[in-house]
Amino acid sequence: MSDNWIVQNLQNALDTWNDNLATIWKLITESPQTFKGGGIWDVINNIYTAMQGIGYGLLVLFFLVGVIKTCNTYEEVKRPEHMFRLFIRFVISKGIVTYGLKLMLAIFDIVQGVIDKIMSTSDVLFSSKSSLPQDLISTIENMGFFESIPLWAITLIAGLVILVLSFIMILTVYARFFKIYIYTAIAPIPLSCFAGEPTQSIGQNFLKSYVGVCLEGAIIVLACIIFSLFASAPPVVDTTASPITQVWSYVGELIFNMLVLVGTVKLADRIIKEMMGL
Repeated sequence: MSDNWIVQNLQNALDTWNDNLATIWKLITESPQTFKGGGIWDVINNIYTAMQGIGYGLLVLFFLVGVIKTCNTYEEVKRPEHMFRLFIRFVISKGIVTYGLKLMLAIFDIVQGVIDKIMSTSDVLFSSKSSLPQDLISTIENMGFFESIPLWAITLIAGLVILVLSFIMILTVYARFFKIYIYTAIAPIPLSCFAGEPTQSIGQNFLKSYVGVCLEGAIIVLACIIFSLFASAPPVVDTTASPITQVWSYVGELIFNMLVLVGTVKLADRIIKEMMGL
């Protein structure tokens, strides 16, 4: 690495950004059971088991409410075809609450397969790391002390912005795991809504939202891949311009691309909801 402080400051910020992208790439491939050693999943599993008791109670309540609202008379309830339909609904709803955890994991595994397919067919993240162009490094190193003073402020601000954006990316990925854990822990309660016809939309919306949270990983991966393709073709440095203009142009375009990436990742849930019509 160059001995120039300005170059070192920018490259250190880019190295942190590259390391965080690599961490994101690793986290996206993890499952809730293995994340952070699996300790969080054990607690969530216990909470889910406790919520199942409440879910069973709500299952009966929603079923009775559904019967009352969908049947006008007692004679209608006694009709064999109607009784059979109610019985099937109750059995299916109880099965959903009983095996809800397996259902959630099956959904996650399906979505994870989509994410793995995207990652395996691209394979560009590690080979396309952001780095300073050699022309820009040479320009900065050839500057005099007083001439380089304005660049100190530029690189300090740029380095700080890049560091903040990289940590926002990491926090967004961690937030996805938090949402998956929260959805899983309370799953028996909304899943019990399938027992009643008037309340089944609550369970349907819950499952759609959970699928959306899982699919956020696909949006994050796609955004990182697109950014990596931009990184493989860094901004062109105009060697005829002044050193300050060269650095400002490079840093400005680089930060703009990073802002687009972070913005896309932060809006991943909204993008998924629009795609799913939620």
